[in-house]
Amino acid sequence: MTAFEGVTVLELGHVYNGPYCGLLLAHLGADVIKVEPPGGERLRYRSTHQETHEFLMINSNKRSIVVDIKNDAGRQVFLDLAAKADVIIENFAPGTMDRLGLGPDSLLERNPGLVYATGKGYGTEGPYAHMAAMDITVQAMSGTIASTGLPDGPPVKAGPAFIDFGSGAHLFGAIAAALYQREKTGRGQIVEVAMLDTVYPALASALGGLHNDPERQLPERTGNRHSGLAVVPYNVYRTADGWLAIIAQSERHFTGVCKVIGREDMLTDPRFADRYARMEHIDDVDAAVEEWTSTQGRWEAVRALQEEGVPCAPVLTVREVDTDPHLLQRGMIREVEHPERGTIRVSGSPLHLGDSPLDDVALAPTLAADTDDVLAGICAYAPEEIARLRAAGAVQ
Repeated sequence: MTAFEGVTVLELGHVYNGPYCGLLLAHLGADVIKVEPPGGERLRYRSTHQETHEFLMINSNKRSIVVDIKNDAGRQVFLDLAAKADVIIENFAPGTMDRLGLGPDSLLERNPGLVYATGKGYGTEGPYAHMAAMDITVQAMSGTIASTGLPDGPPVKAGPAFIDFGSGAHLFGAIAAALYQREKTGRGQIVEVAMLDTVYPALASALGGLHNDPERQLPERTGNRHSGLAVVPYNVYRTADGWLAIIAQSERHFTGVCKVIGREDMLTDPRFADRYARMEHIDDVDAAVEEWTSTQGRWEAVRALQEEGVPCAPVLTVREVDTDPHLLQRGMIREVEHPERGTIRVSGSPLHLGDSPLDDVALAPTLAADTDDVLAGICAYAPEEIARLRAAGAVQ
């Protein structure tokens, strides 16, 4: 038995935030029904005339139906589905569901056991609540862009859409908690995750630099160095064949670095006597480390440093990550067969439950592939009723 077997989820998600939350639920056995508008959700055909790879990655193990919730008959179809669902996920712009008459209060009145999960950029209250949001705009508002980049360079966004995915994971956690609480109370509830809220705790190092020593003026951006400039060495260093990340969090780590790079003299040098002294001479530390790393291959350096217990890793390219043997062995990268593309790679689950394994990953559904089955199975619509709704443009 899987963890969420028997749980029916209506996912109205677009792009990454809501759909990633739905993916985590689907991988743990929930029946996630992707409710798409006519033409499909925005990610399906965003950059190509065929389904995008990113859509296929984020929508495995789901079913797809098309319901036009702007159509009166389509809204009624959605209300009938919502009456039988356990969870609804939506990450629309603020006010969208209320304007359509599908807001959480009205849905919970019809189905008191419903968990209504909403992912918004800035939440449903507060000065920014009315603002539309995407990952990059929340990166801008959250301090992410301001704190990323080199000290003398412009602010830079983080490469991955980590706020979308982190917010989706937070929303998944909130849904799981609400379902657990429902087991005790019998009641559903509204759960909300604001993308902006999820980033503030992740600024801990930068905020530490701001508050631990208010007199010390740190640059807003510290490049690949520690955000609070509190750990040395902590950087990305050039190697003979790429780059290498090293962090020496403890004295033991620093000792290990000095041994590996052949600079044990640094252990008795007053400039490097403790973490405070090293911070004052951070450029000297980094220069000594890179003098050694620049003569080494990435993996040669990793093996030498790891033998001394020093946390480090090669900087892998996206192409290298896409075929990473570690991710393949752990099942985080799964391969599925696509009728047009052949074998493609999609996401496994980072959530590993011993009694709820992810045995199989199914290809993301084609648009409206399951409309008839869902409406007949959940709402008990007869074939002629589905045909009438299709003719009226309510469903596809």
